[in-house]
Amino acid sequence: MTYQQTLDYLFSSLPSFQNIGSDAYKPGLDNIKAFCRTLGNPHRHFKTVHVAGTNGKGSVSHTIASVLQSAGYHVGLFTSPHLLDFRERIRVDGQVIDQSEVVGFVERYRGEMERLGLSFFEMTTALAFKYFERCGVDVAVIETGLGGRLDATNIITPELSVITNIGLEHTALLGDTIAAIAAEKAGIIKRGVPVIIGESNPESDEVFEQVAVTMTAPICFADQAFECTKVVPIGSGRSRYTITALGNGTERELEYDLQGLCQCKNIVTAFTALKILHDYTDLSINNRALREGFRDAAFQTGLMGRWQTIGTAPLTICDTAHNAHGLADAMTQLMQVEASERWIVMGVVNDKDVEAILPLMPRDAHYIFTQASVSRALPAKQLAARFGKAGIVGEVIESVGEALAYARQNAPKDAVIYVGGSTFVVAEVV
Repeated sequence: MTYQQTLDYLFSSLPSFQNIGSDAYKPGLDNIKAFCRTLGNPHRHFKTVHVAGTNGKGSVSHTIASVLQSAGYHVGLFTSPHLLDFRERIRVDGQVIDQSEVVGFVERYRGEMERLGLSFFEMTTALAFKYFERCGVDVAVIETGLGGRLDATNIITPELSVITNIGLEHTALLGDTIAAIAAEKAGIIKRGVPVIIGESNPESDEVFEQVAVTMTAPICFADQAFECTKVVPIGSGRSRYTITALGNGTERELEYDLQGLCQCKNIVTAFTALKILHDYTDLSINNRALREGFRDAAFQTGLMGRWQTIGTAPLTICDTAHNAHGLADAMTQLMQVEASERWIVMGVVNDKDVEAILPLMPRDAHYIFTQASVSRALPAKQLAARFGKAGIVGEVIESVGEALAYARQNAPKDAVIYVGGSTFVVAEVV
């Protein structure tokens, strides 16, 4: 098979959450365990860091990987979903997996994958584990796909578990309360393994603390240990962040090439995680590695779509925030941008809780409702109708590319255009 034929097979034959949503979700670890036994349990042959959470886990995962790479380690990185190419999900030292590796893996193990009835994500997880073993990585940063307890990645025993935050999302699968979702995410906490919680929340803190006690896992709440006290843009797509230790007031300045209000939280989570890795595991991370790893996090790991500038005059920004928890920060950030007008090109998937995000959206912006070219996209006309019930009106242009082109043609040069609402929408403009 060619690479494209392999992708066509994977997306058409194996259930993919990216394409069909919750119908592709296969809770349970029996299949992935059985398949990894066939592969020789590759995940046991390198150290790992496990990252879960509602928002920010991609930024945190890429940042940790970047710093570990700057520290001289051979680093694997497994994340999802991808924006442009499936291979973005699996990287070693920032480089995507080769097409031949994907093709060869599927050709060799296709029969076993079909026999076990693997989901797309289970196959992808196993492919990543086997590839990291083949490459001889020292450590791999592994991001969960959905939830934690029953996520296919949860067969690893990491050096550190990280849970960025908890918000209401995928409630049909994970539970309809913060506490219930926290219990699912807490499933990645392993016996005796330190766990970092990025953001405290009265509705979830006790859940994490109870699980940590049960598992005798040292627990640290990042935002109770450190605070991002200052952010100063310095050009070239970077800002200088000041991180302050809440215990003694010690300050640390770090340049960071990820932008957006949410990064104030993510940088604290990643910084705390790296400190714990250095202090309590065999992984050594010096000050130079911290400086370089944060400074070049997106550059070294290929991360895209996080408050990313994709055009000027008018300033055009895209961001993958796609739920109420993430869009709250994104809309706050948008309102802080100095601009004569704000234009929002918006599209969501069909299972999105639109009503939850409506209170967050600015009423004085110019809206263009659109839809990504995937089957899960909510039709633009339906999105416009649901916004209209809340008194937010706009135009409907179904093609994302045409919607952005219209906005850029009609917005003043000193306006700002925001493109988002869905990872799939962002994927069509980066």
